[in-house]
Amino acid sequence: MSNSEHELQRGLGERHIRLMALGACIGVGLFLGSAKAIQMAGPAIMLSYIIGGLAILVIMRALGEMAVHNPVAGSFSRYAQDYLGPLAGFLTGWNYWFLWLVTCVAEITAVAIYMQIWFPEVDRWVWALLALASMGAINLITVRAFGEFEFWFALIKIVTIIAMVLAGVGMIWFGIGNGGIATGISNLWSHGGFMPNGIQGVLMSLQMVMFAYLGVEMIGLTAGEARNPHKTIPSAINSVFWRILLFYVGALFVIMSIYPWSEIGTQGSPFVMTFERLGIKTAAGIINFVVITAALSSCNGGIFSTGRMLYSLAQHGQAPKPFSKTSSNGVPRNALLLSIFALLLGVLLNYLVPEKVFVWVTSIATFGAIWTWAMILLAQMKFRRGLSPAEQGKLQFRMWLFPLSSYLALAFLALVVVLMAFFEETRIALYIGPAFLVLLALLYKTLNLAPKADADEPATVSVAG
Repeated sequence: MSNSEHELQRGLGERHIRLMALGACIGVGLFLGSAKAIQMAGPAIMLSYIIGGLAILVIMRALGEMAVHNPVAGSFSRYAQDYLGPLAGFLTGWNYWFLWLVTCVAEITAVAIYMQIWFPEVDRWVWALLALASMGAINLITVRAFGEFEFWFALIKIVTIIAMVLAGVGMIWFGIGNGGIATGISNLWSHGGFMPNGIQGVLMSLQMVMFAYLGVEMIGLTAGEARNPHKTIPSAINSVFWRILLFYVGALFVIMSIYPWSEIGTQGSPFVMTFERLGIKTAAGIINFVVITAALSSCNGGIFSTGRMLYSLAQHGQAPKPFSKTSSNGVPRNALLLSIFALLLGVLLNYLVPEKVFVWVTSIATFGAIWTWAMILLAQMKFRRGLSPAEQGKLQFRMWLFPLSSYLALAFLALVVVLMAFFEETRIALYIGPAFLVLLALLYKTLNLAPKADADEPATVSVAG
């Protein structure tokens, strides 16, 4: 057995990680799901995204502090194991694997739905299978192939949003696309006020907003395969909040300035409405293409995440040993193949219950994301308290306002979980999520799955050009 069979390769460059960080925050939810959130909170939905964005910034800063100090495969699962105990690492790793499985099911379902717009005669499950097969193949080649596809997928989303924001600003201030009459921004307060449904509307929209941010923590998983993690990880994390302001708050500001908030969502995607108003007749087709690439991007990242997490778990004896092996190209092939095989269940669900798949899996994924984010915060708090004052002073990347920021972010996550109980469609996650964690804990105790490797020994990673 060659040494390369146990090594990941540092094949992700700075441009890959920067664009992955940008793209991680931009999913199908912004292009199509934002309308439902707007109906709940009105123009004040921008506050929801800012509040949720601040919480995500704290979580990512906590992850970055640990990832720069110890850039390893498995990221937050490994940190949970090291600082909170083997059971916490086991639960976090397998929970994250399951989280991305259900998220990928949601994304291949989205691809199938929007491909049917162009090809209504083709069954939805066929598109779901093709999406899974293509993204699985990309991940099985090399980590650089994954990085290249994610780079271009993210670029398509980013260019579309920037174009919409710039065009919208032209319409708001100069009347471009509106007969030369500037629309202004009075729609932000002219239809029941800025907060038409009160603070309750803002609170109730938070659980939808947080699902939009799912995936941003994937930056931490790239630490084991980044060429220069001490530079690229802090750079990507530091820009999280500004990306949120531009892509979410900026886009929603433009949309709700041009259209009364109460009309958004009644005539299709707000992005399509804005482009059509500018005279772009093929707007629906363009946005459909962008939404499909956004979903494929998330699926691509999800397969990457499940493979790396399963690889890390296997390295520490918490998953079968064959999943700790890599191919000659440094890809954890066995781990990826298991994840791809498990995702065939998503194709089956698209065949059996196509109308219910999306709602089920998105709510379950949200609970899994909240668990992951909470474990990141708790692990970072334990990590920091285990350092001497001198060691803390040498940290290259530090959490702001520690520990107050960590406590506030944890309280916010608890609030989101409580809010999920108020909606029938998200309440299912509060049954399935905890039940899955209990099942994992029972398996851990029954099978004696404590890590077999030395927790202090870093995962082996080779440097590839």
